[in-house]
Amino acid sequence: MSILNFGDLDSLDKIIAVDTATVTVRVDELELLKKIQVNRLVALRSAKAGQHLIGIVSRITRKADSTSSTQTSTVEPENEFPENNLVRIALIGTLVDKEGVTENVFKRTLETVPEIDADCFSLEGERLTNFMKVISDVRGEGPQLHLGRYALDEGARALLNGNRLFQRHAIVVGSTGSGKSYTTARMLDQISELPQANLILFDTHGEYRTLQGDAFRHLRIAGPGDIGENRGIEDGVLHLPYWLLGYEALVALFVDRSDQNAPNQAMLMTRCIVDAKRATLDPEGHRDILNNFTIDSPVPFDIEFVRDELTNLNQEMVEGARGPKQGPYFDKLSRLISRFEAKIFDRRLGFIFRPPESCMEMNWLEVMAHYLIADRAAQDDVKGGIKIIDFSEVPSDILPLMVSLIARLVFVVKQWTLPVYRHPISLFCDEAHLYIPERTAADSADEISVGIFERIAKEGRKYGVGLVVISQRPSEVNRTVLSQCNNVVAMRLTNGEDQSVIRRLLPDSLGGFGDLLPILDIGEALVVGDASLLPSRVVVSQPRFKPSSTTVEFWDKWQLEEAVSDTSNAVRSWRRQSNAT
Repeated sequence: MSILNFGDLDSLDKIIAVDTATVTVRVDELELLKKIQVNRLVALRSAKAGQHLIGIVSRITRKADSTSSTQTSTVEPENEFPENNLVRIALIGTLVDKEGVTENVFKRTLETVPEIDADCFSLEGERLTNFMKVISDVRGEGPQLHLGRYALDEGARALLNGNRLFQRHAIVVGSTGSGKSYTTARMLDQISELPQANLILFDTHGEYRTLQGDAFRHLRIAGPGDIGENRGIEDGVLHLPYWLLGYEALVALFVDRSDQNAPNQAMLMTRCIVDAKRATLDPEGHRDILNNFTIDSPVPFDIEFVRDELTNLNQEMVEGARGPKQGPYFDKLSRLISRFEAKIFDRRLGFIFRPPESCMEMNWLEVMAHYLIADRAAQDDVKGGIKIIDFSEVPSDILPLMVSLIARLVFVVKQWTLPVYRHPISLFCDEAHLYIPERTAADSADEISVGIFERIAKEGRKYGVGLVVISQRPSEVNRTVLSQCNNVVAMRLTNGEDQSVIRRLLPDSLGGFGDLLPILDIGEALVVGDASLLPSRVVVSQPRFKPSSTTVEFWDKWQLEEAVSDTSNAVRSWRRQSNAT
């Protein structure tokens, strides 16, 4: 039985104009016009029997005169429609009374457009409740991810299509304090209930440490206090040894592009690293690697060997016609060597340059990749398909290199995995503006990181790698990456530039939907995209485990009788460059 059993007397009025995805209705009765609200749902009688087109009210116009008050809002261009009492509606889908044996099916397609003089009906009361129940029962591909409830109907659950959400990438945005971290934690909550869940969350501030349970596995990038302690990934401590870095990352780390000798430095460093890697490989045991060897091949090598080779070239004397003379690179590599030594002996970078001996073995990469990327079923001795990596102790200047290093590792391993063995994985990029920025300098760490994430955004779906971009400043996130995200979960945004970015991601017919961005309540979100059957305003449910990003209550803290302070330990942690107890 159809849930939209409207009678002729239920009609608001008739359609007077039809565009590609919008229609205009003239409502002659003022009382009926007053009942209609912007962003509410309406149903339109379709040219096909057994179907109704569903739309969202985007604009209501009543021309002002001396005898009546104005019901909304935005003035229409004078010559477009001279009539009063106009309602503009953006079409969003079709409700079919029956498809096969299934009744009341909502599709995000427009198989027809309404005819002129077709009736328009308001969706409210019991009909709205029944329609939202149809929307809540997400049919088709993928499991249901329960995000919260619809603002239009508190009794209807807001469900997302799991396949489409992660296949086609997503963004979660919102100003500070809008509930962005709660929304992320809510999504992780739902994902954690799946037996083969597989994702990596880049936690730049350590705020997701509170998420606990067998589904979660917490890792942290090794800090200065881990140097020499021989703690490995099985202990929850992750090292990222220098030999994992590609050519561009190594050059960005060691070579100062402003130096006039930068091209020579990059060339010689490349040559020395290649020689160091070749020296590590056994000509017999690693013949297959040597036959296809490049500087980007992930092969352990001795960084001291590279430094010594560069030092020799910097001091080299060669035979000349009149005796020994300075070599071609004499004293031209001094700055490069100084940067080398400064990086190698910087304890903050111990996770790169002073890893445990086990990290320098050929089989270590396989162990780490399996630990990070393989699904739970493939890891009998390891629990937790959701890997949360804490980058809070990584220096900000190399954060983009380190985050993108793990992203690149995931992508490359999936790329080289046979299709039949690919288990999908999603990368949750918290505070993405820090390492996927819109503006980058040439040959910088930011540019390298952006290049890697752009490739994942464009090609990741083919290899089972999804992206969820999370940021409080979408205007500062790379536009190419954002343009590949076909799902938007937008919390309150107060900055005009940020609002503009999100509006550009919305379909043209829903452009007015973005006007809600600055007035959303805490914990409310606009959800639009392939994973949501209906572009909706959603009240996000609270997660089981709240992230430690709660805003400090200034006034409440200031009125306490006893002060709370831990300055001594804070200074101690600052000096040790670690919060570990």
